[in-house]
Amino acid sequence: MANWSDPRSGMAPFGAAVDARGAAYDAGLRSFMLSVYNYMASAVLLSGVVAMAFAMSGLAAQVFVGGGILKWVITLAPLGFILFMNFKQMSNSALQATFWGFAVVMGLSLSTVFLAYSPLAIGQAFFASAAGFAALSLWGYTTKRDLTAMGSFLIVGLVGLIVASLVNLFVQSGPLGMVISAVGVLIFAGLTAWDTQRTKAMYSYVAGTQEEGRAKIMAATSLYLDFVNMFLFILRLFGSSRN
Repeated sequence: MANWSDPRSGMAPFGAAVDARGAAYDAGLRSFMLSVYNYMASAVLLSGVVAMAFAMSGLAAQVFVGGGILKWVITLAPLGFILFMNFKQMSNSALQATFWGFAVVMGLSLSTVFLAYSPLAIGQAFFASAAGFAALSLWGYTTKRDLTAMGSFLIVGLVGLIVASLVNLFVQSGPLGMVISAVGVLIFAGLTAWDTQRTKAMYSYVAGTQEEGRAKIMAATSLYLDFVNMFLFILRLFGSSRN
């Protein structure tokens, strides 16, 4: 017969408590990842709207075709925002404002694709990138394989890709440009999976802390860059130019 006076009789079994904590963690992780993807997708949408509006207004052609210092300011501004976000300590609200500012200046710099490529090519590259990004991010989220070593390899490859791109600015080699684009697609495809797994792992360190808000925005920035760069390399590889 149960002892009604035993205070332990109303306590949940240990296994049930563990299950409850696990369920709470999973719910928190899903909410965290959803926030990251919402930030990332909203930034992509904002950049796309800004890029299209800037190109259709004719201002993009004046800035990038006409030359001048404004061309370089717009081109280099996204890098400045990235450095500022990574090295400047600021409140979450200030970081959010900086993130949206970054999306806007990225849109201005991306307006050049509307000058160089047909709308059909841009649309095809975008949907191909979106499908690839979704599949790779899902794999990075669900895989049990540790992608840390792959991430380190990809970072080294990214440095080599940047060097090769700078070299090709001077030699203007068509075949080298195609190789760079193909390698770029592969590198950013891998980085998408790696950054997704890294974001998932990050949650256990920042959950319930003041760093959680910052972590969401910085993770969204990494995934945004993975998507945009994959899109640009796919566009350069398969897109038909206006010329």
